[in-house]
Order: sequence, then structure tokens, then C-alpha cells
Amino acid sequence: MSKIKVLAVDDEPAIRKLLERGLSRYGYDVTTASTGEQALEAGASVKPQMIILDIGLAAPSDGLAVCRQIRATSKTPIIMLTVRDEKQIRLAALNAGADDYITKPFDMDELEARIRAVLRRTAMEDSQTSAAEIRVHDLVIDLVNRRVILKKQDVHLTPKEYELLRLLATHPGRVLTFQNLLEGVWGEIDSTNPQHNVRVYINTLRKKLKDDPSSTNKPRYIYNEPGIGYRFADV
Repeated sequence: MSKIKVLAVDDEPAIRKLLERGLSRYGYDVTTASTGEQALEAGASVKPQMIILDIGLAAPSDGLAVCRQIRATSKTPIIMLTVRDEKQIRLAALNAGADDYITKPFDMDELEARIRAVLRRTAMEDSQTSAAEIRVHDLVIDLVNRRVILKKQDVHLTPKEYELLRLLATHPGRVLTFQNLLEGVWGEIDSTNPQHNVRVYINTLRKKLKDDPSSTNKPRYIYNEPGIGYRFADV
């Protein structure tokens, strides 16, 4: 079995060495880069299956810029390394297209667990994107006929409600920020409080799916990520 290729990008030699040695011990084929420019070149030549990317690379090709450039042409999973565990940093990483993030200093076992989780999740997303339908608990989303069925009964959704549910459901387990959802469903939206629009639609969806987040056994489908966005249940 061929090894999974990982591209590790950090401008600190000690961190690069830690990533290369640590991930190699887990059986990954690791390539390193120290700048954004090197990362883009390595990404094109090595074609990694996972990218570990430091958010604090030197401008102009800082981590966020590199992440956006990669995401514009590739779905390769990206985990960003951050120096502070703050909401704005997490939002910036996720909005740039990162699949996950981990804060320095990090534990190598946790990083490897996150790599496995992201690879599993992205494989699931690929299968959901190509699937004819998605089934979660008592919910069926018919992607071909744009039907939503709950406990064998049709759920009548507006076009925007359906698109919001489809976007969430085809990215199971992944946090989608308010910006991700706005761009994916509405495109550019002219509103003084766009997050409020998403919350209103999410609340309506939950009512129609009987997905009460205040219940001890729920939500079953749509989970809050406070101040960041929402994620759909793992299928």
C-alpha cells in the first residue's frame, strides 16, 4: 500500500523537523516547505493528499493567502497551524478554505488523529457529492429529485432552505462558517446582518426537520459552532 503524501509548510526549521520526523513515524510520506512560494511549487509537483500549513508564513504569501490559492484549484485537505486559539483566527482559517486547525504548540498524536479525521471526512464528502441520496437517521435527501423525506413523509422546503440543507449535508462533520454558507447558498448578499439571515433559515430548517437543539437527545442533524457557523451530523 502506498504511503499518504503530506506536505508540511512552516517557516520555523524546528517545526518542520518535528513534523517531518513525527509524521514519518506514523507512516506518512512527508515533504516540507518553508515559504508560501515553495508550498505552491511543492503542491503542484508532489500532489500531496494532505497539507499542514502554518498560518503565520511571511507575506505576501502568508498561510491564509496560500490556503486560498490552493483551494481555488484543489480540494486537497488542509490543516492550518495557528499560534493563538482565538475565534477570529479560527474563522480566518476556515473562511480561507482550511478543513481544520490546530494550535501551537501541538501534540503530535493529536495532529495525527486530526489528519485521519479530516481524510475520513473528506472521503465521506466526496462520496456524498457523487451520491444520489443522503441518509441520516430518519432523514433522506434525494439529490437527484431535490426531495427531502423525514420518516417517510415529504418535507416541503423553499429553494434556499433546500440549498442550505444540501450544502451542509454534503459536508458531513465539517464546520461551515457563516461566510461559507452565505457564499454557497446566496452568493454575495446585500444585508446589514447576513449572519442573522443564516440563523433564520437554520431555525426554520430545524423546525421542519423536528431537530430541536434544546432537547437532550438532539440535534440529530444540524449542530451549532457558536460564533462560527454550523456543521451537519456525520453520516
